[in-house]
Amino acid sequence: MSPHQPLDPHFFALQEALAGKYSLDAELGRGGMGIVYLAQEVQLDRPVALKVLPDAFASKPDLRERFLREARTAARLSHPNIIPIFAVDEIGEFVYFAMAYIAGETLGQRVHRRGPLPPSEGARVLKEVGWALAYAHSQGVVHRDVKPDNILLEEGTGRALVADFGIAGLLEGAAATGVGEIIGTAEFMSPEQARGEGVDARSDIYSMGVVGFYALSGSLPFQHERVHEVLRQQRDDPAPPLKTAAPHVPSRLARCVDRCLAKDPDARFETAAAFSDAVDAAMRERRDVPVPVRNFINDPIDLPGDGVAYFVFSIAMATPAVFIALEADALSFLAAFVTAYGSFILAPPLALATNRIRRLLASGHTRADLQAALRTEVERRREELAYSHGVEASTAEKTAFRAAMAAGGGLLASFAGLFGLLPNVDAWMWISAGSVVAGSVSLAVGTHLRAGRIDQKAERRLKFWKGTLAKWLFKVAGIGLKQKALPTRPTHRPTELQIGFAIDALCEQLPKEIRAGLGDVSSVVRQLEADAQTLRQTLEMLNDAHAAARAAGSEIPTDLKHARETAEKHLAEAVASLETVRLGLLRLTAGTGTVEGLTTDLAAAADVGDAIDHLMAGMTDVELLLRPT
Repeated sequence: MSPHQPLDPHFFALQEALAGKYSLDAELGRGGMGIVYLAQEVQLDRPVALKVLPDAFASKPDLRERFLREARTAARLSHPNIIPIFAVDEIGEFVYFAMAYIAGETLGQRVHRRGPLPPSEGARVLKEVGWALAYAHSQGVVHRDVKPDNILLEEGTGRALVADFGIAGLLEGAAATGVGEIIGTAEFMSPEQARGEGVDARSDIYSMGVVGFYALSGSLPFQHERVHEVLRQQRDDPAPPLKTAAPHVPSRLARCVDRCLAKDPDARFETAAAFSDAVDAAMRERRDVPVPVRNFINDPIDLPGDGVAYFVFSIAMATPAVFIALEADALSFLAAFVTAYGSFILAPPLALATNRIRRLLASGHTRADLQAALRTEVERRREELAYSHGVEASTAEKTAFRAAMAAGGGLLASFAGLFGLLPNVDAWMWISAGSVVAGSVSLAVGTHLRAGRIDQKAERRLKFWKGTLAKWLFKVAGIGLKQKALPTRPTHRPTELQIGFAIDALCEQLPKEIRAGLGDVSSVVRQLEADAQTLRQTLEMLNDAHAAARAAGSEIPTDLKHARETAEKHLAEAVASLETVRLGLLRLTAGTGTVEGLTTDLAAAADVGDAIDHLMAGMTDVELLLRPT
């Protein structure tokens, strides 16, 4: 925020009323429910943002009471992605609350100044806003005015913080706004909010979808110069898919935003936390590609060079052939040359492709696996290049390709003149040579400029392997081949290991100072993982012993029964302890947990691990029972 607004009489009157408590600096901004000033809190000597109810509202008892009630509601919210409110008070004719001053800019200012956010940054902002709203909803608070101007991006860290719960209403008890009353910003309202109906957390999720659409594309799904027309669009018109406005956004991320914009609240994400999880999963879609597919992608079948090299080589070969055909007056020679040349160009890559496709099929993978991997790679490259070079072609790029097209026209005209279709003049030879040179240079320049914003090779490969020729190549390559069946879960891991991996990932997301305060999380987790693995092995032996006894018609020893029950109980406890630690970390990252609570969970998990160690040390008698006689 940059305080540059001129001061007005209200500023001086407020400063007189707050003298000794706050020292006002400047006005930061104005909204429908208040004016915001930058101030210094005298007692704690810290900068704060003071939001003051405008005089026209403060003089009305019902609005004054609503302001105080909702400010006190917002003051109860404590989350890393919500701007904290320090105090709510009234003095004389003024009603105000003091909140933390966040240096930075709003999401709206950021998009207006620099354009749409790159998908990775936009996803992070949406995920953090989702966490904030999920926490608020868990406290019974609906924001009702989620929009870019109420989302601050902290300077330096980029952290997103949600502001202005000033028109939020409590879910429990009486609503702060009644049915039939429309409060919010038209462009970001949910359909039910635009109809004046009662709203719940899913209304905020719709607004978050509009925010995502705007942040990633720089435009709004619905806009009109008349507010009532925007409200009608929100109520009745389906939202356009995000990909129509921002083609470079990864498909899964775009689908997350599109789902938020469903007219039916039941079709949206059930919770803001579910939305954040989906966004996180969408941006983590860079899954490990199986080795056979990765080798196929990393070892392309293209001949060396690119389109420019093929163009120059083709002209160099075709031009003398044309003159030979003309002098010999043998068009049959030209046809034979074209056939042989085409075979020379196409046969090697097609043969190589067929052989490599056969190897891919033999490994158990399909064309769909290849397409999925290529699509992920193309989306990643689109995102990177769009961020670095933008989406639109530059003037230089457009000029270069126009020059290449003009050179191609000159080359065709020279051929027509040489074939007698146009008046035969000596200049055709020079036009032909000049067109080849000019076309090659222009095409090379245009291709180089386009490569800065589009990975043409990756795009071509994806298009090719989605096409009809690729379909037939796979069919030909698969003739007589018995395809290997892949297991349904080739990367299966026991539950305790999956939870352990999740815990490691969550720990990495925490700030270093918080991780340091938790102690050695890894050692506790590794101990429980090892204990659970040992218990599983013991259970397998015990189950085999039970099965053998039943098969022999023998009675199962009491000690054996007790040992299995004990092992099952402790395995459940080990996995449950790991799960408790994971949930504690999830709450901590979402801002709903505390370091103290997680520390307690870790201590309890360590005790469980110690108890299991004692149990396994006393299993000597059981091991004797399990040994073959």
